[in-house]
Amino acid sequence: MWITTRRAVAAAFAVLFVLSLSVGAFANVTLTKLSTDPYTNTTSQHKTEVEPDSFSFGSTIVATTQVGRFNDGGSSNIGWATSTDGGNIWANGFLPGLTVFSSPAGPYDRATDPAVAYDAAHSVWLINSLGLTTSSGVLGAAVVVNRSTDGGLTWGNAVTVRTVSGNQNFDKNWIVCDTTSTSPFYGRCYVEYDDNGNGNALHMEYSTDGGLTWTASSVPSVGVIGGQPVVQPNGTVVMPIDNANESAIGATVSTNGGVSYGSITTIATIKDHTVAGSLRSGPLPSAEVDGSGKVYVVWQDCRFRRGCKSNDIVMTTSTNGTTWTPIVRVPIGATNDHQDNFIPGIAVDKSTSGGNAHIAITYYFYPTANCSSSTCQLDVGYISSTSGGSSWGASTQLAGPMTLSWLPNTTQGRMVGDYISSSFNNSGLAHGLFAVANAPTAGGTDCATATPNCDEAMYTNATGLSQLSGVVVTSSGDHPVPNAASDHAAPSSPITVR
Repeated sequence: MWITTRRAVAAAFAVLFVLSLSVGAFANVTLTKLSTDPYTNTTSQHKTEVEPDSFSFGSTIVATTQVGRFNDGGSSNIGWATSTDGGNIWANGFLPGLTVFSSPAGPYDRATDPAVAYDAAHSVWLINSLGLTTSSGVLGAAVVVNRSTDGGLTWGNAVTVRTVSGNQNFDKNWIVCDTTSTSPFYGRCYVEYDDNGNGNALHMEYSTDGGLTWTASSVPSVGVIGGQPVVQPNGTVVMPIDNANESAIGATVSTNGGVSYGSITTIATIKDHTVAGSLRSGPLPSAEVDGSGKVYVVWQDCRFRRGCKSNDIVMTTSTNGTTWTPIVRVPIGATNDHQDNFIPGIAVDKSTSGGNAHIAITYYFYPTANCSSSTCQLDVGYISSTSGGSSWGASTQLAGPMTLSWLPNTTQGRMVGDYISSSFNNSGLAHGLFAVANAPTAGGTDCATATPNCDEAMYTNATGLSQLSGVVVTSSGDHPVPNAASDHAAPSSPITVR
């Protein structure tokens, strides 16, 4: 059963095309509002959209986001926004058959952690999420996918990947598909998730029929969080992932179409600065792959800062998933500035590779790291490279500043998302997808207590971005601080992010 008719799609295109605005951005960037929370249930915070992901294939970009954030986990539903012309005009809607707030209603009380992929072999778009139940606490009850067979413009009801049994409690999923027609595993899709009820145990599933049915993979017995699998042109699956307490980042590899994965190779220990103002943020990896199969991984890290006083975005690459290059700093500002950079979303243009690979990173930042919940100013930034990361264009501000009280509150802090996203269109231009908040529409200045509504929605830059002209910067002279360490202890128990 479909949520959106063709006529409604056409209307959505027309409406969303004009919902754009200019912000005080260094590059004079115009933003397009892609989606707004329509729900009114009194149990979650409205109007709020957080944690977008996106994927592009050909001229189509599909984005997805949480809608109507609950304080203690999950959202009223999962939203989608689709452009079939490279990011100029967008349609939007909300997934059917997923939560009790969906139309038609689904079996789950809430949903969370949306991620999107495209199965080119079966011409199917897939949005992967977690279905949550709340009868005895917030439980990750199922890993699911909603499918679109018409280019991301209408979506079917949720299809089950796996449901919990016993004391299982699923968390932090991700999805990717093999889109290379010459790959021996062309058309296979892969879903990662962990089981917080059992030490964040790693799980993987694969599908060979466009996401209709799923088979469990054989995986190492490890505790993990936040994996982002990518697929190389030869069909090899490489998945960068954090360990269960976010103190190290590693990777696991499958060379047999996801039937089994090898042991985790440690990439690096994580050096993480606690982002000020009780903002919800952690060093989860963001990963992409270029046209030759080189894998790029970025995360927030303070190893280049004395005293771990703020974070940089750092990057490493690999051609095989087991051997990784030394960690380098993405040169956003200088190592002695006061800026804090976090929650990156990387994109790599798959029509480019190696020393000519085009990279785009969208991220959040504070201009001054040493701030409080009442003084921190949250911004969205963008930086890109046309040389595989050996040099970068000037960084720029896309949105902000935002006051933290404008953001929905969660048990883990104020939230824009545990991740954001960037995608290249088929013209080689990048679109960032990110949450932007304004002062609540009524009832004071605090989103958590606003009556009736907050004002946080999903946005993108209205036109695609390339490497910005002007100063070209590198980090070739930067070196990690000797004995660099996080400014906080690693959690003693496995992390959950939903």
